[in-house]
Amino acid sequence: MAKKRKKKVFSAVKAVKANARERVGQPKAERVIEDKPRAERRAEKHKATLGELLQDSD
Repeated sequence: MAKKRKKKVFSAVKAVKANARERVGQPKAERVIEDKPRAERRAEKHKATLGELLQDSD
């Protein structure tokens, strides 16, 4: 025997969204913005010292 289909329960949210799509149209697709690593987002607390700058240049 085939299973009976489940009755669809009325959802006000789905009804409002469907109505809005009919009037305005589909919303634009979501744009994904990649997160920068934490180290790049975070500002340096202290400037590099002269010794550190001289070591980096070598």
